[in-house]
Amino acid sequence: MIRLRDSIDTLTALDAERGGHNALERAALAGAAEALDLQQRSSTQRVRARLYALASDFTATAGWSLIDAGQLDGAGKHLDRALTLAGMAQDPEMTMQVWNLRAMLARQRKDFGEAVAAAQAAQATWAARRSRLHASLAHARTAIGLAHAGDRRAALRSLGRAEEALSKADTTAPRSAWITFYGPAELYSLTAIVRDVVGDPAEAEAASYRALTALPETYRRNRAHTTARLALAQLHQDEVEQAYATSTDVFQIMAGDPLPGRMRQLLGDFQRDLITHAPPRIAHEWADRYRTEWSTP
Repeated sequence: MIRLRDSIDTLTALDAERGGHNALERAALAGAAEALDLQQRSSTQRVRARLYALASDFTATAGWSLIDAGQLDGAGKHLDRALTLAGMAQDPEMTMQVWNLRAMLARQRKDFGEAVAAAQAAQATWAARRSRLHASLAHARTAIGLAHAGDRRAALRSLGRAEEALSKADTTAPRSAWITFYGPAELYSLTAIVRDVVGDPAEAEAASYRALTALPETYRRNRAHTTARLALAQLHQDEVEQAYATSTDVFQIMAGDPLPGRMRQLLGDFQRDLITHAPPRIAHEWADRYRTEWSTP
């Protein structure tokens, strides 16, 4: 069981470095299968529950890898299975993990009502009720769904709750691998999304800079994603040349690996907005210069 837990940590680190991809999904599903095989041969209920929880964690990781890769159709199936396994394990931590990913999947599908409902389900879990760190993440995820749904006031209210909860959380306490990414840097990144979506690009730009300052160097995918959000916030203030320069950093940060699908989609948003905000020459130059790196799965 210790080896399987170590495998989860390894996959989490790989995700932070490279982002979601098919090899990560396959490795996660193999881990889930091994945990379930061990569960069938275990003699105690306590060990079986732990193995179900591990299988849920692996399966949720497989779902997340598809979300980040932009392969949304298969992600929902993995998350349904992960939620079932979390219930069999009676593990509220894994239950919250799945609802958090459900909220992300729904937002990627532009089903913002479901994104809000899933984030609120995450808020209602025992994990979020007992942990300010988990509660902060659930409120932040709710804020993003509300922002995309067009409810500015409710989005900023949820964002405030996320900030308050995190300010009272013990960020040094041990935590599960799946939530190691969350802390001040990630909340700044999520704040940047909310602020840009509700029409506050200057605040989004400031939050992006704070996120980039606080992000650990090992979180390469998150750094690239936040940099793309920074470019969008600058573009939405008509800082065209600065936005162009910032967007080029995304490709440098991820050099050597294909861009995950979610990041390619974000850069697609950047290109569309560049066409709106910039002279045609600049938009065409950006597309010509980065088409290969941007569009390669």
